[in-house]
Amino acid sequence: MTALRQLAYGAPADQSNEYLRLAKTTVIDCLINFCKCVYEVFGDQYLRRPTAADTQHLLEMHERRHGFPDMLGSLDCMHWEWKNCPVAWRGQFTRGDHGHQQLCLKQSHLLTYGYDMLFFGAAGSRNDINVLYESPLFNKVLEGGAPEVYFTINGTTYTKGYYLTDGIYPTWATFVKSFPCPEDSKRKKFKERQEAARKDVEQAFGVLQARWAIVRGPVRYWSRDILRDIMYTCIILHNIIIEDEGDVVSNWMGDEENHPTLVKQGSTPEFQEYLRRNCELRDSETHHQLRADLIEHIWALDENNQ
Repeated sequence: MTALRQLAYGAPADQSNEYLRLAKTTVIDCLINFCKCVYEVFGDQYLRRPTAADTQHLLEMHERRHGFPDMLGSLDCMHWEWKNCPVAWRGQFTRGDHGHQQLCLKQSHLLTYGYDMLFFGAAGSRNDINVLYESPLFNKVLEGGAPEVYFTINGTTYTKGYYLTDGIYPTWATFVKSFPCPEDSKRKKFKERQEAARKDVEQAFGVLQARWAIVRGPVRYWSRDILRDIMYTCIILHNIIIEDEGDVVSNWMGDEENHPTLVKQGSTPEFQEYLRRNCELRDSETHHQLRADLIEHIWALDENNQ
């Protein structure tokens, strides 16, 4: 009870002294142990990566809602203020435009489904690009284990899904950015649709903070491991609620990818294939071509609807 009150309402630890007859230190221990248990027991199920069936569902859902074919989602970061950050770490966890210590959460999918692709714990001084380079978002793509996505837009065939991002992200083949100051009507229409679709990830952060007040205000714990367990517990509990409401993408079938990795040395064919995928992922020409094709697709779609 006291752990859920702290998570949902952001209640201080000493608020339950008279109500539940618990001391402050006991209340804090209850929260820490509860979050650690939830993360260890349910993390593999409710924080798993999407399967091929999940990916196909996401592609269809995003095209139906926003008109972007074969879009995987949107990328963005949320900052969580860390009030009791240790003095030795305050330099790396402080950004000048925020003025206080914080941790970053990178989100790449909606929080309205039974799994998420997220990365939490980056230093608050980092911007979206630094967090992107640290996150394991594209590890499966580089390792060749991500679900395959093949689609054709405006006569051009692509082999990877893409994410909608803002202007700070690099020109990778899997990113579709908007235009800062579009002049022609086609680019203006694309900018309007792209920014409207990117609101999904902002709404996901808003839903998370509205449901769990502890991640809305400054956090007062000292350990990064405790903060990680709290953040992941809030997301897991949210996904359990969504599953209970019947909006989950698919049922969990267990850990299908937990296989031991064989370590090899030297320049192996697998490593050469890894480098090739990395070059394809960072291809700026594919980025510009994909955005140009999407501009024509969105314009033609709006013309047909009219």
